[in-house]
Amino acid sequence: MAAGAGAGAGAGAGAGTLGRADLLAAASRIAPYVVRTPLLRGPVTAAHGTELLLKAEHLQLGGSFKMRGAANAVLALGAARVVTGSSGNHGIALARIARTLGIRLTVVLAAGALPSKAAAIRALGADTVQVGGGVAEREERARALAAERGAVLVPSSDHPLVVAGQGTVGLELLAAAPDTETVYVPTGGGGLLAGLCLAAADHPVRVVGVEPALTPRYARSLAAGHPVRLPPCATVADGLRGQSPGAVPYPVIRDRVDELIAVGDAEILAATALLHRLGVDAEPSGAVALAGALRAGRRERAVAIVSGGNTPARLHTPHHGRTSATTHTLIRTETKEPTP
Repeated sequence: MAAGAGAGAGAGAGAGTLGRADLLAAASRIAPYVVRTPLLRGPVTAAHGTELLLKAEHLQLGGSFKMRGAANAVLALGAARVVTGSSGNHGIALARIARTLGIRLTVVLAAGALPSKAAAIRALGADTVQVGGGVAEREERARALAAERGAVLVPSSDHPLVVAGQGTVGLELLAAAPDTETVYVPTGGGGLLAGLCLAAADHPVRVVGVEPALTPRYARSLAAGHPVRLPPCATVADGLRGQSPGAVPYPVIRDRVDELIAVGDAEILAATALLHRLGVDAEPSGAVALAGALRAGRRERAVAIVSGGNTPARLHTPHHGRTSATTHTLIRTETKEPTP
């Protein structure tokens, strides 16, 4: 267990502001704009046998789980003009929903943003602004632009509506596989991990966050007992390069996460290649949770969230944001509604 982590650790600084009702409201609000992604059979390993499943968020509209939080925020806020900072997938998701709703969108990108993701954002009709430096500089510029333009700022993770939207992944997962013992969650800004923590608040499932070893901001923060800021990094998991925990996700994660695991770039790339061999078109950020499950090596009924599939090849194909058939084995479709 990570220092400072655990279901019972600390007073609920964040737990009182967000809860299951917010996730259920988000699920209802975004239903017309997202798909209920399936569970797929994972790789057969010595530790997991055949009991490791994959939550296929790479098949989500827009190519990642980010569509959930983006849609929940813009639909609830009703803004005509939006600014965000993004590594790419959040910007793609917002651009897609903005085009649908007629919203003017500006996406601020850090220096290391992938050109293929920046091009996809622009192709969807949004404006992009690129800044020097890392995620911290990106977020500072996004805040300034929103203030200058009278726009609503929709962060990629640090917003209650975004976290609630991401939490619908957990509602679906636990409704489809209630006997799951551990869920492995890729962790960057922390929106998805916080959402899973909320979905699992009253469930015995273990929630394990998996961070790139080059930027373990949540592990360092929980060990320190307060949020800490790390320098910019260039991990291959481009969507997980956040430098510090978000004010909204941090207390939720602190009070519920069971463990944080760090995985190196070589492990991330190996997990990505393994998924590709299995017919799962994940990007490196989307393979981080599997890398964590493989590193943990626990014999358990587990689910690893494949959080995104916006590879350069996929982004260069027409209609890249649509779900597509997979050659992988479908285990369970998400037909059972989460219970209130």
